[in-house]
Amino acid sequence: MSQATIPADLAEWLIQQNVRDVELAFADVHGFARGKTLPAKAFIKGQPLRIARAVPIQSCIGEFPDYRFYGEHDPDVTLAPDFATLRQVPWAKTPRASVICDCVDHDGNLTPLAPRSALKAVLARYAALGWTPVVAPELEFYIFAAHGDPQQPFQPPTLRSGRREAGFDSFSFSSLNDLEAYFDDLYRACEMLGIATDTFVHEMGPSQFEINLKHGDALALADQTFLFKTALKEIGNLHGLSVVCMAKPLPGQPGSSMHLHQSVVDQRGDNVFSRADGEASDTFHGFIAGLQRYLPELMPLFCPSPNSYRRFVKGMAAPVNLSWGLDNRSVGLRVPVSGPEGRRVENRLPGCDANPYLSLAASLGAGLLGIEERLRPSEPATGNVFKSERASLPNTLDAACEAMAGGDAAKRLFGAEFSAAYLAVKEVELSHYHSQITPWERQYLGLLA
Repeated sequence: MSQATIPADLAEWLIQQNVRDVELAFADVHGFARGKTLPAKAFIKGQPLRIARAVPIQSCIGEFPDYRFYGEHDPDVTLAPDFATLRQVPWAKTPRASVICDCVDHDGNLTPLAPRSALKAVLARYAALGWTPVVAPELEFYIFAAHGDPQQPFQPPTLRSGRREAGFDSFSFSSLNDLEAYFDDLYRACEMLGIATDTFVHEMGPSQFEINLKHGDALALADQTFLFKTALKEIGNLHGLSVVCMAKPLPGQPGSSMHLHQSVVDQRGDNVFSRADGEASDTFHGFIAGLQRYLPELMPLFCPSPNSYRRFVKGMAAPVNLSWGLDNRSVGLRVPVSGPEGRRVENRLPGCDANPYLSLAASLGAGLLGIEERLRPSEPATGNVFKSERASLPNTLDAACEAMAGGDAAKRLFGAEFSAAYLAVKEVELSHYHSQITPWERQYLGLLA
């Protein structure tokens, strides 16, 4: 832990709530919570806590890239708690708290390997201009019956009628009522964790839902999204349900996205995407142009697994291009209808499997590069571009990593060390993925002479 002293009111709160332990947590590159737990008394006293520097870049299969990507002598980082994020853990039987931490290298700087560091680096560049990004994530996810065998497909839970959903029942209420106990506990958890939720709907897939978070400061929303995705799964476990944030968990059904609404305000709180006369500003057009120019290089940060790319199917409301347009859901970059003060860009590229810190950092970073370079976007699209435009994005993780390695956007935004380490993690995962034999191969290729 850093040398920062816990505020007296928070120490008193921990004592009053009879909190036994405090989880010092951070998101790894996948958005999975990792860290260590301290007795509350030790946390209050400021006991330092360290963890291996490699942990933020642990792969999803549990392996690590080579030592050269995090230090030949396998060094530590210090966990520095952000006391503003200290909350009681909603699903713990014995009172327990959690706090989100930054990972600090021995030189006192944020380690470039941690996703929260990457977002902070981009936000610092905005702050230097006197600007503050405002964001709002929209998260789609599936709720399945308890699922203990990865060799078997996911199944929607059995409903009160005794049947399972078949899908394409979007915006209905019956399934919300069937899962009322789960959602009641989820909303209570959000209140305890300081997560400000907004719209809540049933989506197109069977037992697929969307919950939007209220707009606000980008770092705060990244923290909330990280906690929200953790809460989805933990509350699901309490109810015997498997809550899945995969981009494409079911064949033939819609994928799950994490659309990012983004705007930028100045020190007076005015939206810099709008001019004084209410029209779109050059800054707005530069932001869109930056997304168009650099998102293809940053795809692995929005779509981090081989499964991510199964979501991009024409006609399934997932973007296959980086066109932009007003109130057009067939484009990758949608501008919702709003007044000048609410002018924003909705990046429809990320899946719900994306790390919220990295997806926000990459999206805001790409837009900032476009502003700095005074880029100009294409003409806004009209009509349904699913039917008229060819895919203009990498369609596999292999191709996306090749584009990231061949470009310079990630290095310019997050540094060479993070970029190399992230690609090394993907190389470990892809090597394991490509070594697997799928049911499709056994079913069809096993019959060939």
